Amino acid sequence: MRLLVVEDDKDLNRQIVSALERAGYAVDRAFDGEEGWFLGDTEPYDGVVLDLGLPGKDGVTVLSDWRKAGRVMPVLILTARDRWGEKVKGFDAGADDYVTKPFHIEELLARLRALMRRSAGHASSVFSCGPVSFDERGGKVSVEGQPVKLTSHEYRLLGYLMHHQGKIVSRAEIVEHLYDQDFDRDSNTIEVFVGRLRKKLGVDVIHTMRGLGYILAPPTADDGAAASRSEPPAGR
Repeated sequence: MRLLVVEDDKDLNRQIVSALERAGYAVDRAFDGEEGWFLGDTEPYDGVVLDLGLPGKDGVTVLSDWRKAGRVMPVLILTARDRWGEKVKGFDAGADDYVTKPFHIEELLARLRALMRRSAGHASSVFSCGPVSFDERGGKVSVEGQPVKLTSHEYRLLGYLMHHQGKIVSRAEIVEHLYDQDFDRDSNTIEVFVGRLRKKLGVDVIHTMRGLGYILAPPTADDGAAASRSEPPAGR
């Protein structure tokens, strides 16, 4: 999942970005309203952390302009404790939730996870697809109850597919949503990660849609039958 943090306080910006990256997200950052508006208007983010007191272009205007342009990504606004009026303006401009400064990073992470789950139509922080379980809050993956260790890139890929389970996701979409601006976006990299992820999961839940991309769906009865036919009888 790819996020944008727009905050002019460089120390706070760095703290938020570091926490999000540790949680497994790809993160872009901006330090003023103009840059933040441009990134949010041109890049496909899964969520945004937006401070309202920004130089150049204030956060309410940035958010309002995004919504007028049809940008529907979830937006979590940051407001000062005594500026309740900013919260009202933020919600009127199209904000989905808010956190009041000063705040605990854990609360910000929890609220972002909830926003993105609701955006994808999910209520729980634990996703499942057949025997595969993905615990977004705990950062854990298991297959039939057995833990599976993934790299950060593999975890991001599975997380994105889980959020869009049952939908075809193109390679280009995966690249846009999983990696920040500085990543070398070679399309072959996605195929490598998909191959590694399939091998580690050991179950057929990531299906290739030739010419279109990938879809995450539970194994079908035909998959199991084909697998059983390909295995020699015991004892041979």
